[in-house]
Amino acid sequence: MYKRILVPVDGNELTDRAIQASVELAKQLGAAITGFVAEPILPAPPGPRPHAMYLEEVREHDAMTESHAQQVLAKFEAAATAAGVSFEGYHDQVPRVDRAIIEAAESRGCDMILMVTHGRGA
Repeated sequence: MYKRILVPVDGNELTDRAIQASVELAKQLGAAITGFVAEPILPAPPGPRPHAMYLEEVREHDAMTESHAQQVLAKFEAAATAAGVSFEGYHDQVPRVDRAIIEAAESRGCDMILMVTHGRGA
């Protein structure tokens, strides 16, 4: 049986569906949820730029992504807690979201990944 479900979310319009579906499934299975927000790493600047300016941009980006991830995960945790489902949330800044999801599932001991899709194709 499944014990831990990884649920990658990003705060878009489908996040609420992912939260609701994963909480319902986890409750049925008696499983725990690991909510995961993968934020993009700030790309290198396109041209020469003073190092101090780039460092400030990185700090601002880090603060913005941290705040966004915490908001998304707090909403997720509230829904899981209300349903009596164990929840762990974390976030990371990553260069590739697809690889980060697989690594998150492996490192957190998840045996299922639940994701929603826009349904725009295969």
